[in-house]
Amino acid sequence: MGRYLNTLLLSKRLHLIKYGFLSRHMASVPNTKLFIDGKFIESKTSNWIDLHNPATNELVTRVPKSTNEEMEWAVASAKETFKSWSNTSILTRQQTMFKLQHLIKENMNRLKESITVEQGKTLIDAEGDVHRGLQVVEHACGVTNLQLGETLTSISRDMDTISFRLPLGVCAGIAPFNFPAMIPLWMFPLALVCGNTMILKPSERDPGATMILMELAKEAGIPDGAVNVIHGAHEAVTFICDNPTIRAISFVGSDRAGKYIYERGSKNGKRVQCNMGAKNHGVIMPDANKEHTLNQLVGAAFGAAGQRCMALSTAVFVGESQKWIPELVERAKKLKVNAGHIPNTDLGPVISPEAKTRICSLVESGVKEGAKLLLDGRSIVVPGFEKGNFVGPTILSDVKPNMECYREEIFGPVLLTLGADTIDDAINLINSNPYGNGTAVFTTNGATARKFVAEIDVGQVGVNVPIPVPLPMFSFTGSRGSFLGDANFYGKAGVNFYTQLKTITQLWREQDATDSKAATSMPVMK
Repeated sequence: MGRYLNTLLLSKRLHLIKYGFLSRHMASVPNTKLFIDGKFIESKTSNWIDLHNPATNELVTRVPKSTNEEMEWAVASAKETFKSWSNTSILTRQQTMFKLQHLIKENMNRLKESITVEQGKTLIDAEGDVHRGLQVVEHACGVTNLQLGETLTSISRDMDTISFRLPLGVCAGIAPFNFPAMIPLWMFPLALVCGNTMILKPSERDPGATMILMELAKEAGIPDGAVNVIHGAHEAVTFICDNPTIRAISFVGSDRAGKYIYERGSKNGKRVQCNMGAKNHGVIMPDANKEHTLNQLVGAAFGAAGQRCMALSTAVFVGESQKWIPELVERAKKLKVNAGHIPNTDLGPVISPEAKTRICSLVESGVKEGAKLLLDGRSIVVPGFEKGNFVGPTILSDVKPNMECYREEIFGPVLLTLGADTIDDAINLINSNPYGNGTAVFTTNGATARKFVAEIDVGQVGVNVPIPVPLPMFSFTGSRGSFLGDANFYGKAGVNFYTQLKTITQLWREQDATDSKAATSMPVMK
């Protein structure tokens, strides 16, 4: 089992060295490079972050904490490029997105293998990660319709008003570890096609996919300096929040970081959008299709090792449906836990030993507070990958809203189950939770579904759909404690976020119209 993974690691390293993402001097412990002004640059920093493969905890690369000078250089490059890029025709910018879309498809295997090595996802899930980001690139190709302005003629005699959208300037994107391709692709393609330039900070835990995307962006014809990549942790985030040239910040990640970025960035006059934590509930009605519902619950709770902001981590069984829980446990037991590159694996490792410790601690807190541990995956050992950060499917029942495991986002393969007597009780429970990212109801009754959709206070709702993430022609509309900002990610809201309106009111008096008739008489001086 380990031979394929070693081959994958070596292949990744050779590829990254070949294309300049990693330094050549130490192939066994390579360094991830910066991408500034169209070049892959070796950082001059003395501070590095070790990145380990979650399945083996083998060192894959070292990620630099960019120096202040390097970050300033990245911003200066983006600022200079904005002058020409913002004046490039919208058709030219659109063509770069068509080319980028094609190149991402061609390089799907490279991208998904990089994600599996650095993040731990199964290869099929990593491919889904890339595909969902690719859909945003494809949506950005429609910018000629998305960025249309508005005109109202004759608002008064001889007076018209025209409104159109212009780019903001230099923008920044701060991405999380759990979707190393999708989230950067939520950010820089839409920002760039609208005429902005961007500073991108991928997660220091898995920047490899972003670095491959930079190679593809350059090949697609996106000019040098239009998108630059810096690396780091808190210092890089603070730099982005404080730098006066950066006009807008897109962030996806934890509550703590999101609140910090929103407050600090907003105080500095920046436009900010932050997708943050979640506690997504699925409500199971007794009339639901049992086979479909249980399969959907298992996939949504444990897929990607539960490391999705839209993972369905909490199931509310209403009335007689509570009798289905033992069958749910049996289905979860059948899931295969292994390294992500192993065929037929259902869930891989979590991102780090620290993440595993936190997940296990929250499960233990639930047991201590009175929840029943129906399935315990904390002690799982994967043969051949004994050093990996593996947590198997875990299910807690009889959970109460006051328990720590319910209050906190666990972000692992842990499903909490609660009981409710009626649909009203379930709705009240969900609406009392501070988060508003996603929720779902499973029912065959249209009236029940309609009531749930109308009364639930959550931004994204699924009816017999466990993870209701909208396609890019809509927008990702998490709400309440899951989102800070005014304009959501991608879709029309994303275009609005990355652009500003300019409105012109013009008066052209009819009596001032130039007489176009040829004058044949002798001119008379007056």
